[in-house]
Amino acid sequence: MTAPLSNTFIIVGLTQDGKKFRPSDWAERLCGVMSAFGAEKKMKYSPYVGPGDYSGEKAVFVDGRLEEIEPMAYRFLLNFAGDNDLQVISGVCPVNL
Repeated sequence: MTAPLSNTFIIVGLTQDGKKFRPSDWAERLCGVMSAFGAEKKMKYSPYVGPGDYSGEKAVFVDGRLEEIEPMAYRFLLNFAGDNDLQVISGVCPVNL
């Protein structure tokens, strides 16, 4: 199953005014909400959501397939970005975490 590019997005750790979002580990914390314990009894990020860097800024990469699999989680991530006035880049290449 391939996600339409329009559903895949990146949340960048900059507000719409260009201010750096805090705390500095916000991306890891947000992805931690979407993680689960794996077979090794260690926390493991979702295959659809992961932290990273985008143009030198902290970011969260969201695979558009999440919208079909877990629509509430997908909306939660979009709402998080909107509530915190963060920059969202839509229609980017598929996520390979």
